[in-house]
Amino acid sequence: MGKLRVGVIGAGMISDYHLQSYAANEETELHGIYDLSAERAREKAARYGVNKVYRSTAELLADPKIDAVSICTWNDTHAQLSVDAVSHGKHVLVEKPLAMTYPEALKIRDAAAGRSQVFQVGFVRRFAAGTRVLKKFIDDGLLGGIYYAKATHLRRIGNPGGWFADRSRSGGGPLIDLGVHLIDTVWYLMGKPKVARIKGVTHRELGNRANVGNLSFYKAADYSADKNDVEDLAAALIEFENGASLLLDVSFSLHAKETETKIQLFGKKGGAELEPELLLVTEQHDTILNVHPQIDHLTLDFDEAFGSEIDHFVACCLGGGGTHAPLEDGLEVMKMLDGIYESAKSGQEVVYGDG
Repeated sequence: MGKLRVGVIGAGMISDYHLQSYAANEETELHGIYDLSAERAREKAARYGVNKVYRSTAELLADPKIDAVSICTWNDTHAQLSVDAVSHGKHVLVEKPLAMTYPEALKIRDAAAGRSQVFQVGFVRRFAAGTRVLKKFIDDGLLGGIYYAKATHLRRIGNPGGWFADRSRSGGGPLIDLGVHLIDTVWYLMGKPKVARIKGVTHRELGNRANVGNLSFYKAADYSADKNDVEDLAAALIEFENGASLLLDVSFSLHAKETETKIQLFGKKGGAELEPELLLVTEQHDTILNVHPQIDHLTLDFDEAFGSEIDHFVACCLGGGGTHAPLEDGLEVMKMLDGIYESAKSGQEVVYGDG
């Protein structure tokens, strides 16, 4: 079997992680790229040795030389591009979130039904070294049944502005941008239990805080201090049918001492922290032990995680089995994101199934 010929749609910041990972994979040929900015697409093509710059997504998807695509565009385009890509018989890796809403995501499910090509959702944290190591310990029973988890990503000042702050293109703020990773990672490590009920809140009080000086933060390429209609902060309690629960909070902007990321899981036999760095907690001989694994990446390293994610996608496309981040999982995470926003809007708990 020859190399996997890949097309990348979208040449923004996140595409660099895809492009460099494909370029490092010996089983891959970077065949084409498209971006709304032809200049940016040409620059990325030159940097990563991409063969062709396309004039439209339709032209790229219609090219029979393209076997697989990475979709690295604004959130509002994910669903339609995914539908178009699977309809053209391409393998698909779409950046998170899968779509803007759960009903929109269902359109992708319908388009992909009965098709044999790989569809992978960009849950990159699943492929990070710390997550992979922790998953093995969990599967081996070190933690026992996981009944509670806490996940936090609080930026003190980190609203990227631009499309991130434009709900019509992003679908929301820190919840759909950052919370999607936290929810997916914890849910995945907990064994992907079915959601039973959700209570969520959102706050929009601070905005872009463009007045703050002497402190740098990430800004989108189309950053503007004038546009912001997404939440500053979201928090939620998610309860699952098996009795386990997840407490979540995420922010773009908050009057906090410092930016903080923390992921904790608590089981009947032990516990674990994934962030700020991997740590296991267990008991032996009536003594509680903190176990510090010796691995290269104790915390999330984006280069390593994206490399692992892309290598997995390529292997699956070339016949290496089913993906570890399938479309079905993207749908369930999208359902939880929708549930939090719906609960925050209504002020009521969202209940699923018979729960």
